[in-house]
Parts: sequence; structure tokens; C-alpha cells
Amino acid sequence: MKVSRFSSVPTARRKSNSRGVGLLDSVVGVALMVIIFVGISGVFKLSIELVSNNKARVGALALAQGHMEYIHSLDYDAVGTTGGIPSGALTEISQETLNGVLYTRRTLIRYIDDPKDGLGVADQNSIPTDAKEVKIELSWVTRGQLRSSSLITRRSPDGIEQLVPGGTLSISVLDASSTPIQGALVDIVNASTSVDTQAYSNDTGTVSFLGAPAGTGYRITVSKSGYSSAQTYNASSTNSSPDPGHLTVALNQTTSATFVIGLVGTHTFMTYEAIQERMWNDTFADVSKLYAVASSTIAGGAVVLEGGAGSYEPEGFIRAVPVSVSYLSAWNEVHFADSKPSGTAIRYYIYADDVGTLVPDADLPGNSSGFTASPIDISSLSTTTYTTVRVGAVLTTLDSDETPRINDWEVRYDQGPIPLGNVPFTMTGAKTIGTHSGAPVYKFIQTYQTDAGGGLDIGNLEFDTHRLAIDGATLGHDIAESCPPLPRSLFAGGGLLTRLYFLPHTAHSLRVDVRAADGTTVPNASVRLYRTGVNTTQTTGGCGQTFFSNLAWGTISGGNAYAVDITAAGYAPQTITSVEVSGASSVSAIVAP
Repeated sequence: MKVSRFSSVPTARRKSNSRGVGLLDSVVGVALMVIIFVGISGVFKLSIELVSNNKARVGALALAQGHMEYIHSLDYDAVGTTGGIPSGALTEISQETLNGVLYTRRTLIRYIDDPKDGLGVADQNSIPTDAKEVKIELSWVTRGQLRSSSLITRRSPDGIEQLVPGGTLSISVLDASSTPIQGALVDIVNASTSVDTQAYSNDTGTVSFLGAPAGTGYRITVSKSGYSSAQTYNASSTNSSPDPGHLTVALNQTTSATFVIGLVGTHTFMTYEAIQERMWNDTFADVSKLYAVASSTIAGGAVVLEGGAGSYEPEGFIRAVPVSVSYLSAWNEVHFADSKPSGTAIRYYIYADDVGTLVPDADLPGNSSGFTASPIDISSLSTTTYTTVRVGAVLTTLDSDETPRINDWEVRYDQGPIPLGNVPFTMTGAKTIGTHSGAPVYKFIQTYQTDAGGGLDIGNLEFDTHRLAIDGATLGHDIAESCPPLPRSLFAGGGLLTRLYFLPHTAHSLRVDVRAADGTTVPNASVRLYRTGVNTTQTTGGCGQTFFSNLAWGTISGGNAYAVDITAAGYAPQTITSVEVSGASSVSAIVAP
């Protein structure tokens, strides 16, 4: 019996394990099959791609060889492209289809200087146009990817070298750090000499066009994907003295020019209404701003105890609706105006919520006993702990013929910064492309507008120093602070974030930014603005700026310019005399240690 009882358990377990092992084997087997089939599918797909690409590459090679044989059949003087240097009847860019593949063919032909007889001015026979280099490039798209193949050959003149009637055009392309850029596209157009051609800079950043026809008005444009562009400019009605102007190629001379391009960057702007002191108040015209009233009433535009002469309640109570502020920056003060005849009193309290919780004395000393003098300083209250406040008061009298009166009360607070949307501005770079009537002509000047949320990302910007112009009268606001201060310098491939803070527009204002010698801003600096009849002092904010608004016009020529004194801990005092204020003005001060 014992043997039978105990032998049955292992048997059951063995059967169960056997079923489990069978299921596990099936799962593993299916997984292995999936892996194998996925692998086979990937290999099959790759094989198809390789076959398709190889087929297309063979077709490209056949087309290139056929075109190359045709070029070899031409006379040496006929080897050239329409608009190219050298010029000829060949088309520089064309398309053709072979075996269902669309190819783009580019034929590049240029003169080359053979080093065997010396290069450039050291050429033994003074003929640098020794031969022609022919490059045929075929490009096509296979499964969404651009591919290319090319052939290069050389054609030499049939007899003795002949001097080509032209000059040499040499273009150098550098980046912002003066490093040569390879692969920059150099586009050359000159209608008077029928030149319209392109070439890419080599590993030294240069492109040389030997045998360029002599003439004026060579328009050069240099570009590369992800980079800014540079070009020559024609004289026009808005740019009478372009710099650089179009180039001139002289016979048997070399014309050289250098163009600087750089990786493009991004400048992001955020626009806000600056922090301003605002006020909630109640003049007790009605009870609309009162949350709770007990044994009190409004009479004659004031809060008084209920009853009348000889029957005033001994004690009454009122509490205001909550003062809740979006974008709250700081609580400031509570002000009130009241009258308290002999035998009457009023005590004011600050509440934290609807249920009548007083702000504890730990956060507002004296609140539990009530305040009797205006104003009440509530600047110590945390804006995160106390997102709303309420003002309350208890009115008492010992004489039923007399009542105290609360005429009005107000809560002052700082609000902001608040996103300010749809702000238009003009951004201008410091780089110039010439002058007109003695004034600079700037390469970059564009008008933008922030979105409804006050944001704007400007991409594809050339490295430059940017300044902004705002039509404050139309917008109704002036730039009170820029963080960091304007103008801003964007480096090649870099990114900037500028936050602009606005205050209501006034006819004349002055923004002062204070910086150390290394360009860092100086916060908490004391800035005194003065002239006859004016003497006001303000402190710079976190971005080292302060804004004086509602100023009177004052200029040097008018004899009523302003002066500015700056003092800051750790720096020597600085004075700027003859500061002009006309419209929205600004000045920068550099303080030394």
C-alpha cells in the first residue's frame, strides 16, 4: 500500500512535466521558425536591392561611357558646355531613361594646368590652359536613395598648346573660422560673356576657372547645404555701392575672391509683459466684492455696522472675495482707508482660504491679533503657499450712537511675466553688402511676429549680430528688458534664446543695461538718471537692465540731454554724460572692477 500510494505521485508529475515540455518545445520551435523566416526575408529583400542597384549602376556606366566616346569624337575646340568655361555645344545637365531608370547626367568640363610644364606664373610657355578635364556624372534614385557614378577623362589639344583668350577666375570658400570648405557650390553667371556654370570647391576650398572670357559683371554665388550663402551684388537703386560687387576678368590675368559662409543657426524669441504692480480694490459701491457679511452693511459707499444712531450693533464682520492672480509674482501690501469715532475700532485680518483660516503669525506676524494701521506688509507671503488671499475686518463700537467706517481697501501685488503674443519686430544683422547715399546697406533685415503664445523660432540664420526694432506706438508696448541684453551675436551653427519683456508704451523712454568688461550683466546695480528737474534712481534686474518710462525728450543738440550714474558692489562708479532720450532709447554701460 505504501509503495502504491507514493508511486502514483511521481507518475502524475512525470505526465504533467511531459505535457509542459512538449508545449515549451512547440513555442521554442515556432520562435526559431519566425526568426529564420524573418532572416530569410531580410536577405531576400537585400538581394533584390543589390540586384536593382547593380543593374542601375551598370546602366549608368554604359550611358557615361557612351557619352564619353561621343566627346572624344569631337574636335578639341568643340569640347565645352553651353554657358561653361570652356564654352561649347554640350549640355551641362540632361536626363535620359535606360531600362526603366531615370538618370540625371551632368557634364563638367574645365581647363587644367599641367604641372609638367609648371603651374600658374611658373608655366614655361605661359599657357596655363594645357588641357581639358571632362567629368561625366550620372545620378539616379533607387528605393528612395540617391546614388551616383562618374567617369573622368582628359582631352589634350591635337597640336601645340594655344593661349586661350581669357583670364583665370579663382574663388576661395572659407567657413567662419577661416577654414577651407570642401564641396561648396560655386555658381558663376555672366550674361555678357554667355557664362552660366557651376563647380564645387576642392579640399583646399578653391575653384579655379581657367580660360574665363574677359569681361565685367561676373556674378558669383556660393552655397552649401546647411550653410549660409554669400554672393556678389549688382549696383541698384537701393545699393549704389555694392560690396562685394560683381567681378571682372581681365585678359591673361587672375581674378581672385574669397567668400565666407558658415553653418546656419537658430534664434528663439519669447515675448512677455514685464512684471508690474497691480491692484485689486473695493470702494464699497455694492456688496459684489464681499464674500461674507455679518451685522454690517454698506451705506453711503462705506461699510458700517448695522442699525442706526442709538441702535448700532456692537460688533460686525466682513470678508472680501478671494484675490486670485494668474502669473502672480509677489504679494506687496494691503491698503485701507477708514474712520473710527471715539469708542469704535476696526481690526483687519488676512485669510488664506474660504473657510476662514487666518494666515499664521509665523508667515505674517501680528495677523492673529489684527492690524489697525495701513498699509499691511504682506510681501513675506509665499506665492506658492498663498496663491490667493482674502481681506477681512471686524468692526466694533462701545457707543450705540457711533459706528466705524471702512471707505475702501485694496490689495497690491506684482504680476508677471505674462506671455505677450503676436508681437511684430524687425531684426537686422550687422553685416553689410554696400552703401547707399552714405548709409550702410545691411545683408539681413527681416520682419517677424511671435505666435499667439509669444514664441518664435527663426532658423537658417547666418552667423551675425542681431538687433531688433519695435514700433512701440503701434504695439502699445516698449521693450523694458531683454534677457540677455540686445544686440545678440549668433555664432556659426549656434542657437540663441532671447526673452523680451515689455511695458506699456510711452513717448520717450530709456533702457539702461549694465555690463562688466567681459560682457556679463551686472544685476542689482544702482542706476541714477538725472538732469535739471529730474533725479530718479532704479536698480537693475537679473539681466542687468532697468527701464525708465514717461520721460521728457532730451538730446545733446537740444541742450537738455540726461546723465547716468552707475554704482554696483565690487565695481568702480561709472558716469555717462550726454545720454539722449528720444523715443524708445537705450544705452549700455561698462563698469570696471
